[in-house]
Amino acid sequence: MVKREISLRGRALAMLARREHTRAEMLRKLSPHSESPEQIEQLLDALAARGWLSEARFAESRAHTLARKFGSRKIEHDLRRRGVSAEVVEQTLERSLAQELENCRAAWRRKFGVLPQSAAERGRQMRFLAGRGFSAEAVRQVLKAGDAD
Repeated sequence: MVKREISLRGRALAMLARREHTRAEMLRKLSPHSESPEQIEQLLDALAARGWLSEARFAESRAHTLARKFGSRKIEHDLRRRGVSAEVVEQTLERSLAQELENCRAAWRRKFGVLPQSAAERGRQMRFLAGRGFSAEAVRQVLKAGDAD
């Protein structure tokens, strides 16, 4: 059996076929397989020019995945950590903020489902939701209304 060496372009396309990636992720993952950083930069420029590598698409996909369990602050932190540009993060957060109250309510309902009966329980529920990255306003609205909405 002959072992065939996979080209740099082939590796990049295989990674993009599995899921969206940021430019920074692609650079990190392809670096061990390239001869020079310029070679990777040229490849990434070509992929971006064809629309195969899109930071905006990655951010939207990642935000959608995280929104089920986490709030906008956690999503923002994750995107920035992954190397998404500030402009794309802001655009993504605008769309994410529109759904934050519903996402917060869903996370609260899955974890608790009943309004707190004591101040200690209220604090516990608030800390849980805040730790998930939901805004203070969304947390207040959810705990004020509970499952009534």
